[in-house]
Amino acid sequence: MKNPLAFILVISLAVSGCSSGSVSGPDGAPEEPGAEPDAGLPDGGGDPLAPDGGDVGGADPAGDSGDAGQDAGADAADGGDAGPAACGEIATFESGKTPARFVHVAEDGSDSTGDGSAERPFATIGRAARGIAPGTAVVIHAGTYPGGAYLENLRGSANSPIWIGGAAGEARPVIEGGGEAMHLVGPRYLVLHDLEVRNTTANGINCDDGGEVADPEAARFLVFRNLDVHDVGGDGNQDCLKLSGLNDYWVLSSRFARCGGAMSGSGIDHVGCHRGLIANCRFEENSGNAVQCKGGSTDIDIVRCVFDRPGERAVNMGGSTGFEYFRPPLSPDAPNAEARRIRVQANLVLGGTAALAFVGCVDCLAAHNTIVGPGRWLIRILQETVSASGYVFEPCRDNAVVNNIFFFERAVISTHVNIGANTSPETFSFAGNLWFAHDDPARSAPSLPSVEDAGLSGQDPAFENPSGGDYHIGAESPAAGSGVSWPGAADADLAGRCYRAPPSRGAYEVR
Repeated sequence: MKNPLAFILVISLAVSGCSSGSVSGPDGAPEEPGAEPDAGLPDGGGDPLAPDGGDVGGADPAGDSGDAGQDAGADAADGGDAGPAACGEIATFESGKTPARFVHVAEDGSDSTGDGSAERPFATIGRAARGIAPGTAVVIHAGTYPGGAYLENLRGSANSPIWIGGAAGEARPVIEGGGEAMHLVGPRYLVLHDLEVRNTTANGINCDDGGEVADPEAARFLVFRNLDVHDVGGDGNQDCLKLSGLNDYWVLSSRFARCGGAMSGSGIDHVGCHRGLIANCRFEENSGNAVQCKGGSTDIDIVRCVFDRPGERAVNMGGSTGFEYFRPPLSPDAPNAEARRIRVQANLVLGGTAALAFVGCVDCLAAHNTIVGPGRWLIRILQETVSASGYVFEPCRDNAVVNNIFFFERAVISTHVNIGANTSPETFSFAGNLWFAHDDPARSAPSLPSVEDAGLSGQDPAFENPSGGDYHIGAESPAAGSGVSWPGAADADLAGRCYRAPPSRGAYEVR
């Protein structure tokens, strides 16, 4: 049977982003005393994954029900806002915590005769997770396991989370096949880490509130880190990571590739989620979009990620949701929106049909992104959900596009900004963006729905080695130190370096 492994949780890591489209670092799997040093886990394909995430967002891990999840700012009573902390440092409720007990899972284990010890492990995740108490780590040893685990009401606490994930020093375990690898219902203070998921027919990992759409406490405080979820679904709306009604969560240093098909499906799909951070992740060859935030989602930060061939819309801020799925439920008395305060910052977007889609969202921000080679549009402004059945929906409005670099081929772009009906594009703010059509610099200038402040057009950003995938800029670049100050703009670039004052445009500050 398996030997016990040492346990050393990484505490308060400063998480650096990716360089030239890749990220690398150690895994963060739990270790038991006496193990050999951790050599890091392979990512199962593609570029290496980022560091393990440590703590996210600078939140206080005291964690109680507090204000029932309604505030958008940091709150020492509840774990607070999951937004990014200064210059890339990330903190979560997991910081400084170690498991009090371990339950082991192995390919040669037994659910009937095993007891969960390292010497007599269980065979399945479902059996190992049955009845576990706060402070327990389910340690899944290297191997391949069938999908289909349904895990309901796994409830850790602020001081004693629950961990489920791979064993330190071993290859990442693989969960393969089935409808979904894992379905989490009503979890709280749970860390899911160091797993590879592949070849499921529906979603990869599904996490939801069990349909308790009016209860902000139903699913709250989760960390997903060091996951590699790929080749999920088929020719439809299947997602690598499906999140519904989840509040106060972190998705860190993970890869999501080839999710869904036929221009549907997402790397990460949010329906009515609030106060989340997606950081240092990689999205590859997605079909519909890489990240979607809809169904009343609010206060989600998507930072320091790489989007490589991200599908129809790299990031869909808003979308189209059936009225019964909104969280919280729709108000008959106040204006509703598909999404509010989604912030997309310091990311590298390579290809895709459109890089940024504002779809029925309000007060959203896209700043300091480097966008390379979109196939049809740079930006879309759309409204897919409109007022009906007594519910009023605000038009897509009051969003901002700031300090981005758009590097594109004018011959393949239909329009710079695609504007649909029932929107308020005149309320958008544009400032400090650099627009460069590398095949026809004279045609770089976009036609925008409002006047841009401090925009640059037709000037080559002088990437260090774009043919080699390096989109850093040097001091001679027109993007260097020429950005504008903007409320809520990122202070950390894609590599985790602080932006200077004034900041550079794009995802990278000058080294």
